[in-house]
Amino acid sequence: MGSTAHSSSDTKHIHTSNHKPTNGPITKPIILHLGEPVRYNRTLHSQLSSKYEIIRPLPSSLQRSAFKKHLGDKTWGDFSAIMRPFWNTGGEMGNWDRELIELLPTSMQVMASAGAGFDWVDTGVLAEFGILYCNGAHASTESVALMALYHIISVFRHMTWSSLAARSNDAAEWTTAHQQIPFRSHNPEGHTLGIIGLGNIGHAIAKKVKAALGMKIIYYDVIQKTPELEREVDATFYPSKEEMLRASDCVLIATPHTGRPVLDAYTLSLLPAGARVVNIARGVCIDEDALADALESKHISAAGLDVHAQEPRVSERLSKMFNVTLTCHTGGGSIETAVGFEKLVMQNVEAVLEGREALTAVNQRLVDGHASRDREPTNGVKVNGETRNADGSVTNGETTNGTRKAANGTASTAVGNT
Repeated sequence: MGSTAHSSSDTKHIHTSNHKPTNGPITKPIILHLGEPVRYNRTLHSQLSSKYEIIRPLPSSLQRSAFKKHLGDKTWGDFSAIMRPFWNTGGEMGNWDRELIELLPTSMQVMASAGAGFDWVDTGVLAEFGILYCNGAHASTESVALMALYHIISVFRHMTWSSLAARSNDAAEWTTAHQQIPFRSHNPEGHTLGIIGLGNIGHAIAKKVKAALGMKIIYYDVIQKTPELEREVDATFYPSKEEMLRASDCVLIATPHTGRPVLDAYTLSLLPAGARVVNIARGVCIDEDALADALESKHISAAGLDVHAQEPRVSERLSKMFNVTLTCHTGGGSIETAVGFEKLVMQNVEAVLEGREALTAVNQRLVDGHASRDREPTNGVKVNGETRNADGSVTNGETTNGTRKAANGTASTAVGNT
């Protein structure tokens, strides 16, 4: 595979200055490993590397312009999978949009990454080309749920105000907080928590809140959960987000970003006076200026945010408010989460490459919805210009005159394996 340097985990750094694709037959499918080497699940990684060729490019190769060139030149060959075991490395190329995705080889089947959120990758475009995207949601559930619990307690009991006053080393500030907080804070017990998004993380939060805080749980989601899941947390479903907000003493956002803020000036106005807001999903799920306005008007009494719209920058207005608890998007930040992310990434890749069902595919329905795909199966053969599978069926996706066509007939400029 050209000049390589081995890391402690025995994956390969490809020196892009002199690396050339292998011309002979490849005996193992290739996995492209983005980011730092595996740290925790080394036995699993060893098992994976015994069955697959794992290539880990140099960090300099991951900058967007260089990364695009290497994909176009097929520097790393016809890889079948991409794995990114750590959320904070391996993303140097920026968002995975159509520009990047259309450069992937037709052998590509699955992309698995650490992290629960996936707003940085266009899973719809991946699905056009039959590529599954698997996230690490299950691995971070416990850590994120604990962070949510912290923020919920903080917005009811004004923990940030108390902490800042204690750290001020100012007797007057200490005394003010000591005397005033008891007449402004409430115990969460008996209050209503409205959860937007009762997925794995939302449900885990509801379980902790019910058990530890004794709050009433109501929720809004695009799909009502099963009676069994609702009974586990005594949750009541609201088919209308607006109606749920009107009934909430505290609203918690635990849903993926869909392109528009979940809470804006209008929806914040629907909350009862003195309500509280907690966000552990994505910063852009809240219009932060509208939230600051609602806090300044005292319509909202407190807010807790682990995520921010312009990370790593935090809203200047919100950062100055003593009734706003802010953390640095560390909801999922624990060793246990990192171990779980790493493991889940490798398990997802292995499952898909072995023909089994992925553990955490987020775009499975979209992939299934594309009956015809621009993907050449490894066992397919060309017959009269068509790709025929082992069972004789024809793959309708095609590459013609340097243009790659997805299953829906849309064309994109093909660079690389055409």
